[in-house]
Amino acid sequence: MAKKTVKKKSASTNVVDFSKYVRWFWMTFASGVLLFILMFLLASWGFLGEMPDHTILENPKTHLATEIISSDDKTLGKFYLNDNRTPVDYSELPKHLVDALVATEDIRYYDHSGIDARGTLRAIAKFGEGGGASTISQQLAKQLFTKQVSSNKIQRVFQKVREWVIAIRLERQYTKEEIIAMYFNIYDFGNNADGIRSAARIYFGKEPKELDIKESAMLVGMFKNSSLYNPRSHRNPEGTKNRRNVVFSQMEKYEFITEIQKDSLQKTELDLNYSPESHREGIATYFRAYLDRFMKDWIKNNPKPDGGNYSLYNDGLKIYTTIDSRMQKHAEDAVQRHMPRLQAEFDHQNTPDRNKTAPFLELDESEIKSLMKTSMRRSERWRVLKNKGKTEKEIEASFENPTQMSVFAWKDGKASEIDTIMKPIDSMRYYKSFLHPGMMSMDPQTGHVKAWVGGMNYRHFQYDHVKQGKRQVGSTFKPFVYATAIDQLHLSPCDTLPRQQITIEADKYGNPDPWTTKNSDGRYDGFLTLKDALANSVNTITARLMDKVGPQPVIDMARSLGVESDIPPVPAISLGTPDLSVYEMVAAYSTFANKGVYNKPVMVTRIEDKNGTVLYQFTPESRDVLSDEVAYTTINLMQGVTESGSGARLRRTWGADQGVYKEIITGYPYGFTNPIAGKTGTTQNQSDGWFMGIVPNLVTGVWVGAEDRAAHFKSITYGQGAAMALPIWALYMKDCYADSELNISKGNFEKPQELSIEVDCDKLKDVTSDEKDPADDLKDVLDF
Repeated sequence: MAKKTVKKKSASTNVVDFSKYVRWFWMTFASGVLLFILMFLLASWGFLGEMPDHTILENPKTHLATEIISSDDKTLGKFYLNDNRTPVDYSELPKHLVDALVATEDIRYYDHSGIDARGTLRAIAKFGEGGGASTISQQLAKQLFTKQVSSNKIQRVFQKVREWVIAIRLERQYTKEEIIAMYFNIYDFGNNADGIRSAARIYFGKEPKELDIKESAMLVGMFKNSSLYNPRSHRNPEGTKNRRNVVFSQMEKYEFITEIQKDSLQKTELDLNYSPESHREGIATYFRAYLDRFMKDWIKNNPKPDGGNYSLYNDGLKIYTTIDSRMQKHAEDAVQRHMPRLQAEFDHQNTPDRNKTAPFLELDESEIKSLMKTSMRRSERWRVLKNKGKTEKEIEASFENPTQMSVFAWKDGKASEIDTIMKPIDSMRYYKSFLHPGMMSMDPQTGHVKAWVGGMNYRHFQYDHVKQGKRQVGSTFKPFVYATAIDQLHLSPCDTLPRQQITIEADKYGNPDPWTTKNSDGRYDGFLTLKDALANSVNTITARLMDKVGPQPVIDMARSLGVESDIPPVPAISLGTPDLSVYEMVAAYSTFANKGVYNKPVMVTRIEDKNGTVLYQFTPESRDVLSDEVAYTTINLMQGVTESGSGARLRRTWGADQGVYKEIITGYPYGFTNPIAGKTGTTQNQSDGWFMGIVPNLVTGVWVGAEDRAAHFKSITYGQGAAMALPIWALYMKDCYADSELNISKGNFEKPQELSIEVDCDKLKDVTSDEKDPADDLKDVLDF
């Protein structure tokens, strides 16, 4: 019988063989690593999308706004199209701002090299739901070099890999501090707040280094979503504050602040100081508009080294100007204080009951209709519709269609807007009723323009009344006549002339008709010194001087003083018939204050590129016009205006005439005690009011008037330069003097060492005989 063999099971047959699984695991792991490496390599080589090279990493392409910088190193404004960005260095960032960013966005920032391994693994484990994967360096890479893609997960993975690669390269290229500064500079905080510099200025009215901890926390909180957590947004009113408080919690969690500090800070309000930075808002808007034209001309004539043109809006230029931000603010404040009160009185006098053709005077309905039609043709609406191919009849009809609009108004003494429905033609007539200011202030020794106010509200009135606008200058032209006469005839302020009328015959000096002057007070008796005659704007005496020297020498004098506008060679110019700009008048008057040396007004001292390379340096333009003796004598004459003439109210410390002007004379009485030379100017129908004021180191001109000369005060009581323009000068100077850092002179005008012209009339009174005709000294000179 065959023996049956029994096969015994080995104990080892009960053990599962895991070797193949181990092999598969390591193969899969190795494949994953290789795939990960391959993806990095592919990303580095640009197969997953365009990658920045070394040069681009060194100079990331960002649009930088051109910055306008004042003489006291403040930012007046910027030129930009889409990106209002001005970069700052890490040293300009407060520590609590950086701490808030690190605590909220990347607590291990200083320990990794662009990729946070722990955060990345956590994000992978939670399938991207846990957050924490993006480091500050990765977020910067995303902002600079990658674009937001759709929800396609594969594309998002590829983008993430590119961000990792770029982040590592950034970490090799820059220091940790530089990366943080770049991140703050690149981020869009909304409301034209591109970068931390703009954000600090727009939301809090500060420079970044001036931010406090709660302001820093709010801005860092916006990194999560600047649209959702925008403090100006109505979508999520409490969201911004809640997000800011999350930042405080993170700072407390990582021991940047204590729990007590956190609890206290979370109870605070946002305390915004919203200061929008647009081309039509902020400080020195009219000056910035002038500068825009200046820069475009400069760019046209000054190409880059490579032959291309600089971009005013993207190249990050720095324009250093002569404007002093403090003086500019004082000037704008003076306008804002005086103009609403002056306008209120004008409106009171021009109600339909008091003036059927309001706001116009001396025009009938047909003339008004013609004026409005001319205005229509000059309007933006006409230009736009004309370009669209509309007929003139269609365009005119559009002005009769009621339209929803926001119009300018003075409300509670402040500039404001009123939302209304109005016919465009009615809105045009409404705007014709407004009085406008123009004001410029300049250092006569350097030619540096310190303040420039071209109007009262640039958003609604873009026309610049400093350089663009030219209006009749009235009696402010008379010092040019007096200076010419002093220069040619060696006259003294103490010399006397008769007040009686004078007629300049036809054909003399090309005058087509006989010309006889009238005095505004109707007086023609007795004699006056030249000083008293100028102080009181006596027309007949100015006409006598003009008759002796002739129009052409006066025109030549004005030309040498910087006046470029046309001046007809007729005797009537002596009373101020030429249309000149505030810019021209201030430059001319500055020559008298600068001992007879004309300095062309300077607005820009230098221009730099974004790297600090100087592209433009101004060269002073000056010339000798008058001897210091003639200049000083003319100044002495104009001092009489503020001592006893039409500008004497500057010196009063009591309000005798305040009853008449109480509604329009802001800040009166002024009580100035220092030497001031000046001249008021009023045109014949009160359509233009001027005041030119001079102290040794500052010359300021002010004009006030309506857009159309047919809109004006009915009487000289309110329509004179002393009521319309002088108060703005006075308010401005009081604020300038209150600011001791400005060093505005209160001293005497410097007297020439050798002065052969007698200017102290008190000395002459002691030696003048009562029997002597006071005009004897001038009979041989003037032949009257």
